Amino acid sequence: MESFHMRFSAWTPFNNKSLNRQLFQERVALISHWFDLWTNKQRQEFLFAIFLRCTKSQLRFVQDWFSERKQVAKLDFSTVLPRFISLYIFSFLSPKDLCAAAQVSWAWKFLTEQDCLWMPKCVKFGWFLPYTPTDNEYGAWKHHYIACVSHLDWLTPREAAATYGTLNEPKTEDEELLERHREKCLRKRIWEKIALRRKELFKVRPPWVSGTGCSSVLKPRCQPRLSQTVRERAGSHEALEKQLVLTSLETLPKQSNISGSHSYPLLSKKNWHGLYKNDNSSSFALRPHVILISSRIPAYEMVVESVKSGVISVVYEHSVTLESLLYLIEKALDGQKAQSMGIFSDGDSRDINLLQGYKIGVKNLLKPEVRDFWEKLGSYVATEEEGGHVDFFAPLGASEAGTEVLSQLSQLTGTFFTAPTGIATGSYQHILSDWLGAQWGKAPSSIYFSESKLQTWSSFTDFLEDTLKEVRKQLCPLFKELQKSISGRMIGQFMFETMGMSDILNNQEIAQALADGLMELSKEDSERNGIEDNSWDTKSRLSKNDLNFEALINLERMLQRDSDEKRTRVVRELLQSERKYVQMLEIVRDVYVTPLKAALSSNRAILSAANIQILFSDILRILSLNRQFLDNLRDRLQEWGPAHCIGEIVTKFGSQLNTYTNFFNNYPVVLKTIDKCREMIPAFRTFLKRHDKTIATKMLSLPELLLYPSRRFEEYLNLLYAVRLHTPAEHVDRGDLTTAIDQIKKYKGYIDQMKQNINMKDRLSDIQRIIWGCPTLSEVNRYLIRVQDVAQLHCCDEEISFSLRLYEHICDLSLFLFNDALLVSSRGTSHTPFERTSKTTYQFIASVALHRLLIENIPDSKYVKNAFILQGPKYKWICATEAEDDKFLWLSVLQNAIKSRMEK
Repeated sequence: MESFHMRFSAWTPFNNKSLNRQLFQERVALISHWFDLWTNKQRQEFLFAIFLRCTKSQLRFVQDWFSERKQVAKLDFSTVLPRFISLYIFSFLSPKDLCAAAQVSWAWKFLTEQDCLWMPKCVKFGWFLPYTPTDNEYGAWKHHYIACVSHLDWLTPREAAATYGTLNEPKTEDEELLERHREKCLRKRIWEKIALRRKELFKVRPPWVSGTGCSSVLKPRCQPRLSQTVRERAGSHEALEKQLVLTSLETLPKQSNISGSHSYPLLSKKNWHGLYKNDNSSSFALRPHVILISSRIPAYEMVVESVKSGVISVVYEHSVTLESLLYLIEKALDGQKAQSMGIFSDGDSRDINLLQGYKIGVKNLLKPEVRDFWEKLGSYVATEEEGGHVDFFAPLGASEAGTEVLSQLSQLTGTFFTAPTGIATGSYQHILSDWLGAQWGKAPSSIYFSESKLQTWSSFTDFLEDTLKEVRKQLCPLFKELQKSISGRMIGQFMFETMGMSDILNNQEIAQALADGLMELSKEDSERNGIEDNSWDTKSRLSKNDLNFEALINLERMLQRDSDEKRTRVVRELLQSERKYVQMLEIVRDVYVTPLKAALSSNRAILSAANIQILFSDILRILSLNRQFLDNLRDRLQEWGPAHCIGEIVTKFGSQLNTYTNFFNNYPVVLKTIDKCREMIPAFRTFLKRHDKTIATKMLSLPELLLYPSRRFEEYLNLLYAVRLHTPAEHVDRGDLTTAIDQIKKYKGYIDQMKQNINMKDRLSDIQRIIWGCPTLSEVNRYLIRVQDVAQLHCCDEEISFSLRLYEHICDLSLFLFNDALLVSSRGTSHTPFERTSKTTYQFIASVALHRLLIENIPDSKYVKNAFILQGPKYKWICATEAEDDKFLWLSVLQNAIKSRMEK
């Protein structure tokens, strides 16, 4: 009975192993039968109960069993990873691979047809959907890609070569000779046409250039025509077309027919007296005042708004002609005569930029069309005896050349011309200064404008001109690329319409030459004015004997003030500008410093004492220094005479400029402290919001007010130059003025150097920001020299000679040359849908120290032009520029930079 002894169970024998094994197998079979009959949920509950009773070794056994029979690496990654990671993996596949992946499973088909995968592939080729897909629609971009590809005109390499030809196949000797002969004939034909054109221009040139000394007064109104024999001899289409255009212009109705009158009255002073001798004095008071305002004036709308009631304002476009401007004046006057006329246009102390292409100065004042314009304009204004005058709002009265222009205009028209004498007191501040020969009890600017509004506009133009300067700086590269693109399109359209495809391929050099010619045409306008000025200057010299220059010289002597009066006027302007400058500094003290210190002393501090010291200590010292300088100038002018001096006062002021040095050294810290306090301290942010750009600050903010010390030194320099100009050489003050000018000039150079360093540092930061993956560029004494865009080439076989090597274009590079290193980056262009402009992106590749950089020139061959090699310690780049001049300039600048670096 011991063999049947049982333990823990009445059914399990303990000592009989064979019976124990048999019973165990029967029970396993029974449990397996029950397991087959259970539902899925019951099976899961049974397994859960079994796994809870298992030890760690038993659970490890189960895990190993699953690892051997079920490999985890063979799982579908799209079912394990997040959806956005799966889409990112699929984005690296080509369209063909995406279509193949879509056939794996329904899940992969759904993922590979998403629009985020197919839209970049369509946009890359410029294929855009003509509609916007709905929210529940997917696969639209894939279907659009397939539709666009199916309509492409695919050609095999053999078919393409048969249709368009190839540039890489070497030509035979006969083809080479034929091409050279064609180029020689074309070059000869071009030179013959140029020589024929020069002969035509020589025969029809104006009579005042022929050396006969003809007077400009006797020049006919119409241009000379080409004779019939010349036209037959020329036989060129361009000459005939130009002649037809000139003939059609002569047949157009003149200005007199447009305006309704028969002709413009050209009455002298005597005729005007005879015409108005029956008028009484009351008629003078009824004559209106007219102001002409150019559209080139910054914010000219504000100038128009400041015009007084009763004054006729005429706004004209800067691009109109002289006749159009006269028509606008005649229409505004409506048959009346103006008591005075103001011309508000930009200019300097030597000439006035009246219209586009008409910069009125001493050299071109005697041109026939310019002289006729001023004679007709003078006929619309009352004479000098009747109190009439024409006012230029440009500082012509501040120089000898400008005074000569005014005297010649007065002689030509019989009307008194005047202009302001102020210089360098801010943007358009000269119009509020003294005027030359003003005898009406008030400045001419007060006749036409409200001075308060005009002063507001004048202060506003400072910021507007700075903004325009930055806009020009940003848009200049864009306009350059646009100009280049338009020139290429014009040449391409012309060649496509007049030549076949084979001729276009054979005449690429001619097309490039024509494109370069169109690029140069835009530069001729600026040079043409100078050439015309020189030609008219020559004409005036040829006609000296016929003009009455003695009368002009006598009139100039009558109108010219002596040097003492001019010197006194400039010194007074120095005092006036210094008073305005001190007032701006006092605004900082009264509006900002005083309230902040009062709040600090009353235990309601807005800023701490340390921050107030950092922000305003230097500017308050500058205020104290300039207040003393202003008092010295005021005391000297109270007893001013021809023998008095101001050079010693300015020299003493120049010896104390270390106060300004402390301010400019701390200027970046001051601006950063203002920004930090505005961001961190709400009370200071509220304080600035309440005080910035108010009437008390003249609509300026605190950082804008802190700009005035840096701009003041240029005004000092210009005013001191003007004082020395009107100081005789034997005057006692001459030496002190020269010393003061040297002091101010040296300190202005110091300020300009600080500005340049800050600009270079900002430029390095901008470059580091736009180049993806760029290392830190900001280092001491590092600055940018030049940026050059090149094409990176790859040589197919480097074992053959340079003349036979073939190159392929890999990518575009941008080379940033610094004074100590060369930075190489790849350049890409991305286009935005529905936008004409493109965005350039840069990716950092490498940087090479200049002393480790090798340069090798690649001679021009049939297959490559303007190429060179840059060799560094680890990398090598084969580069090519678009133009030969770019390559020459880049290599010369790079060589000089390497030599300078090696010498250090």
